[in-house]
Amino acid sequence: MLSRLVLTDFRNHAAAAFAPGPGFVVLTGDNGAGKTNVLEAVSLLAPGRGLRRAPLADMARQGGSGGFGVAATIDGDVEIGTGTLATTPERRIVRVNGAPAAATALAEWLTVLWLTPAMDRLFVEPASERRRFLDRLTLALAPGHAQHSNRYEAAMRARNRLLAEETDDTAWLAALEAQMAEHGAAIDAARRETVAALGARLADRAGDAFARAGLALEGWENAGDLVADLAAGRRRDAAAGRTLIGPHRSDLLVTHLDKGQRAALCSTGEQKALLLGLVLGHADLVAERTGRPPILLLDEVAAHLDPARRSALFDRLAATGGQVWMTGTETAPFAPTEQTAATWFTLAAAV
Repeated sequence: MLSRLVLTDFRNHAAAAFAPGPGFVVLTGDNGAGKTNVLEAVSLLAPGRGLRRAPLADMARQGGSGGFGVAATIDGDVEIGTGTLATTPERRIVRVNGAPAAATALAEWLTVLWLTPAMDRLFVEPASERRRFLDRLTLALAPGHAQHSNRYEAAMRARNRLLAEETDDTAWLAALEAQMAEHGAAIDAARRETVAALGARLADRAGDAFARAGLALEGWENAGDLVADLAAGRRRDAAAGRTLIGPHRSDLLVTHLDKGQRAALCSTGEQKALLLGLVLGHADLVAERTGRPPILLLDEVAAHLDPARRSALFDRLAATGGQVWMTGTETAPFAPTEQTAATWFTLAAAV
């Protein structure tokens, strides 16, 4: 868990410090107080671009130095931090115990998962949003997944540029396609392992307060020779201006098991319940596989839940054994967490 969090010139926070305890961490305050900004700061302590996927320059406080810093202490003895300098606002800096580190190294220390109101539409958004969601789940179980994804994307971008230039450098194209096949196979295998393990766990939770989700990958099957398929599709991909085959075309298919209906066709409430069930099941799986429960960031999670469903949610969250950060404009929805020694912070809107 995080035992200390310090923000410097991050979003609307010129300087803010938090000393959260284990279990629930509740942030309340008016709209504009910066509650979601705190969650975003925590999300940057894991690989990736954070829960908003915003440009780094946008995270620096307006009127501030031009850069920002997010620093934290994990379990009382490991210091991690990330941020930017005013001179290089788009270059992310990461440090672990004072030493420079790659952003992917953060996965060795923390697993961070989140739910935001924007994710309520996950099942009706384009496939890219579900792939991104699945990749975050996969990264928590396979830290090397980020490296494979980065290298696959880099090779694909280089291949697309060569095809656009109508190059006759077939040797370089072949080398890039071999890289895509190598890393693409690893990406696909890790995703399928996550889908299978999480799907099995969710299927066993009959009678749960949250809808049971069935999971499958569709849209691209790694059944053939990707190197050969890419080579054969060069002319087609050049005309399209993009690569039309590979794991970047996969989609996460989610089904409401008890209704036998695709999540995209379910009601808004059912979709929310499916999403909550997915995240809770994954948190259990991460804790079981790694021995380290993830940190959960839940933005406005209690806003549209009835009291019974809210109580069930808090019970499930407490059972994960991890640190759970939650936000809301009012304290009343979180009253049941007081019995679990929650840490409370009230944020005031900037004047």
